[in-house]
Amino acid sequence: MDQVQQIDGYRAPQVCNLVGITYRQLDYWARTGLILPSVQPAQGSGSQRLYSFGDIVQLKVVKRLRDAGMSLKKIRTAMDILREQLQSSAPLADVTLLSDGVSIYAAHSPDEVVDVFQRGQGVFGIAVGPVQQELEGEIHRLFPDDASPLGEMPGAEAQVT
Repeated sequence: MDQVQQIDGYRAPQVCNLVGITYRQLDYWARTGLILPSVQPAQGSGSQRLYSFGDIVQLKVVKRLRDAGMSLKKIRTAMDILREQLQSSAPLADVTLLSDGVSIYAAHSPDEVVDVFQRGQGVFGIAVGPVQQELEGEIHRLFPDDASPLGEMPGAEAQVT
């Protein structure tokens, strides 16, 4: 599948639409540091947060974990693990999150599963790659090539920070 068209950043209403969350959720998650906008943070009254495609992928994963009944505290821990993996050069799309509703596991290969909370058994998974592909399709549907919300970023690749 072609890479999604890269733009300078996605504004809050676009992010909420893509992820399927309310503005209030997005604002709370940003203010509490769960997922910070990497393109442009809020800088006082009237400024707009701008999110990267990678930020949106992370938000979609958070949404799916919330839908599966996970607490925000546990999700924060899981997202910290994902960020650690990115710093060690593991692509986000290669990570699968597993949970039994009590614990969260990060799997990087069939041979490696990291028990985030040191208990429980994984019974469901969220493959991050398909989340990314789903969002790419949604962006293509919402923003046709010549109607991108903020313009193109030529040659840029989606990165999660």
